Amino acid sequence: MSKHVLMVVTTANEMKEGHATGLWLSEFGEAYIEFIEAGYDVTVASPLGGKAPVDERSLQGDVPQEMLDTAKHLENTIKLDEIKDASAFDAVFLPGGHGTMFDLPDNEKLQAIIREAYEADKVVAAVCHGPAGLVGVKLSDGTPLVAGKVVTAFTDEEERETTLDQYMPFLLETRLRELGAEFIGVENWANHVQVEGNLITGQNPQSTESVAKEVVKQLS
Repeated sequence: MSKHVLMVVTTANEMKEGHATGLWLSEFGEAYIEFIEAGYDVTVASPLGGKAPVDERSLQGDVPQEMLDTAKHLENTIKLDEIKDASAFDAVFLPGGHGTMFDLPDNEKLQAIIREAYEADKVVAAVCHGPAGLVGVKLSDGTPLVAGKVVTAFTDEEERETTLDQYMPFLLETRLRELGAEFIGVENWANHVQVEGNLITGQNPQSTESVAKEVVKQLS
């Protein structure tokens, strides 16, 4: 039986004041390639279903063709609400992109999927802004999932360096700390992963491959 990974991507295409955003392609593509090469089945879902918007900034520079090719798997994502049996998945992976800050934190279906996965000792992984999908998750006893857990995510300092902090609904590092997480960040844009049991988090786009490899390690 091959492992089955649920990748949940944003369908939010704008930040405050109408600035365009979406998914950061490499955070999806690098992980997707890693999972497919491991022989996994991958389901791509999103809050609204359909086409997931890709942040144009993530397409700038020398993006490998293999990475660009993964965008076809974002053309017709399934709607989160259509997932009837979350227990079918061995892992949940949340790529980032600033869009996640707007449509993942309050998504009750996503919260339920993550809670069920985490409490069943399935792997829950998120990178960069992907941990925005963790901030609303409470365990069955009512405590925040991240409370008392060592985690990382896109840091407040990195957010300020992008100058997009002013267009965010909140700062992710600050929110995770407020929820009781033991947040560990390193210098801006350095590859950094934190593993807290079956909860795996990565700091930024540079950390995606390392997070995906840790997922594969835990599933094998």
